[in-house]
Amino acid sequence: MQAKEIEKNIYSLFADIASSLGYSEVHGRIIAALLVKGGKLSLQELAKETGYSPSMVSLSLDFLEIFGIIKKVKKAGDRKLYVELQGNLLSALRKAFIMRLGKNVELALAKFKELRKELETTEGKERKEVLRTLTILEKEVKRLQKYLKIVEKIKI
Repeated sequence: MQAKEIEKNIYSLFADIASSLGYSEVHGRIIAALLVKGGKLSLQELAKETGYSPSMVSLSLDFLEIFGIIKKVKKAGDRKLYVELQGNLLSALRKAFIMRLGKNVELALAKFKELRKELETTEGKERKEVLRTLTILEKEVKRLQKYLKIVEKIKI
């Protein structure tokens, strides 16, 4: 196996870890490239390092910037856009994880509430079993919500 091929595999492994946190593969590859290169990379350099087109990398940078993982910068006298890691990577990943999971928890609880109201207007012997199912799962999602609030307080 060639060294470049091994390097691609290393980036892929890191991208897989990022994917398990809710990021896309391209996000993982961008973060890996910035970690490995240890400084500012231009959009074109990131595209070359990740194997993605500059337009795909550019779209992904917007997402990473929102979560505070990267920062876009311009150099004086240079028209290129540069990207650098921003702050503590683990803190940014933690924040993104909590935000994503928290959003899904809120959506689920809101939907459970709607379904509970809908069940109030239904009749039939299955109603009781469905209400039991809803109650059990709603309770677990609320436990997850409490857990997230605890995780939010943990300092890295």
